[in-house]
Amino acid sequence: QVQLVESGGGLVQAGGSLRLSCTASGRTFSLYAVGWFRQAPGNERQYVTTISQSGGSTYYADSVEGRFTISRDNAKNTVYLQMNSLKPEDTAVYYCAAAKTGFLPRLGSQYDYWGQGTQVTVSS
Repeated sequence: QVQLVESGGGLVQAGGSLRLSCTASGRTFSLYAVGWFRQAPGNERQYVTTISQSGGSTYYADSVEGRFTISRDNAKNTVYLQMNSLKPEDTAVYYCAAAKTGFLPRLGSQYDYWGQGTQVTVSS
């Protein structure tokens, strides 16, 4: 199994920035694509972004395109989510997830392992 741990969440003012980290256990991290999802109270889980195993391909939800950047450092077993120009609507618990295979990165069902989440709160 792969264990994923998110960190870096917190409280930030609108327009500010945060960088989230997702650190994985194991020695086969490079075999997994990694995505980020988020869920706000009373809302369904929402897709945010995905990075391919090599880091060569990325995908973003329209709501974060141009503001968020996903990257990875396989040597550190870590994926990062740089969030800029944050809006109150970005407030949610953010989860990272790892997928061994898959052709549809926006679908949560493509992911095999999930972290426990980190809270991001954006104040106005």
